[in-house]
Amino acid sequence: MDLLRHLRHFVVVARELHFGRAAELLGMAQPPLSQSIQRLERELAVELFDRSRRQVRLTTAGELLLGEAEELLAGEGRLRNLMHQVRAGALGVLRAGVPPETPAVTLRALLDRLGDRAPGLDVELHELTSAEQVRMLTERRLDVGLVHHPVEADGLRFGTPVDVPLGVLLPRTSPLARAREVELAALDGLDLVTAPRATAPGWHDHLLDVCRRHGFRPGRVRPARNPEFLFGLVLAGGGVAVEPAATARREPRIAWRPVAGAALGKRTSAAWPAHSAHPAAAMFAQLAADVLADAEPARPGPAPDPARRPWPVLFDAAG
Repeated sequence: MDLLRHLRHFVVVARELHFGRAAELLGMAQPPLSQSIQRLERELAVELFDRSRRQVRLTTAGELLLGEAEELLAGEGRLRNLMHQVRAGALGVLRAGVPPETPAVTLRALLDRLGDRAPGLDVELHELTSAEQVRMLTERRLDVGLVHHPVEADGLRFGTPVDVPLGVLLPRTSPLARAREVELAALDGLDLVTAPRATAPGWHDHLLDVCRRHGFRPGRVRPARNPEFLFGLVLAGGGVAVEPAATARREPRIAWRPVAGAALGKRTSAAWPAHSAHPAAAMFAQLAADVLADAEPARPGPAPDPARRPWPVLFDAAG
């Protein structure tokens, strides 16, 4: 027996004390409503209404049941609303990965937007490289992450990509820093300071390939996992890095110069499992794309069409 349905019928009749009006409110005929009440009475082995008089009245059992039924139905409504919020990704825990180099202001903006959109969602952030995120996503130990492309992985979906132009990080005392832009070929023979290959293999290989095709053959590739160490290697002389402009703003002794011809860009997007995804994964992906796009340095003139960016990104968002 569908107890909740019969209880809903009972509550309406108990409030109206009139089967005809109750049937109209419920959008059903009176005979099926009477049968529903009778079935509930048989199930509970009590009489809920005194039908011996012209006016319908609640019995003692009916009066006691009314309060309990209203509380039970209200609890059902709360339960359904709770589960709706879970399905919508507004409640629960979201395990999200972000790259170690993500600026604090970007993290704050992302968390603020998530808090505005889903205040009941507990976002559990993890500082992880792209490779670590891909592994944990495929192992279902992470719900969503921000990864640098290209990505070699099956079973993942990707959100809207954000392309960021890259430039050269140089000591401000370097002769190359006097120019408004730098040819990659002008860096030939210098060391390239960049994240270890293990952190994002696809991106690392892509970066070296583009540099070499544009005449920059590094003397050595020197790994640096965090910005402070990267700055130290660049400032020590003989090395350069290829990073977004925002990175240089952390260190006043470092200059950022665009690459002549805009030969290189970095693509980042959210990634999450294609099957049985967390309900909040797609929401996180879109908000992260909005925050990353807003974090790009302002440029004069109208905003460029994303499909006609002045810096070519030489790989697909799907990796």
